[in-house]
Amino acid sequence: MNRFEGNGNREAKIRYLDGDFQIVLPGSHVICAMTGAIIPVDELRYWSVARQEPYADAEASYEADKRAGILPNQK
Repeated sequence: MNRFEGNGNREAKIRYLDGDFQIVLPGSHVICAMTGAIIPVDELRYWSVARQEPYADAEASYEADKRAGILPNQK
């Protein structure tokens, strides 16, 4: 979906699946669960199926996994 096609500046509601996602309510973007950054739907690459959360980048995804206890905290 082109971000300029009729969904304005509305947040999309998305169901995150393994390797794909399903748009439940069309919109132009989602909000990163870790950083609060706006992620255009057509640029969404990182998410958690278990937590149903989108992430702006790999670092935010990694930090979310650490927060959830999936990865050990490293210093």
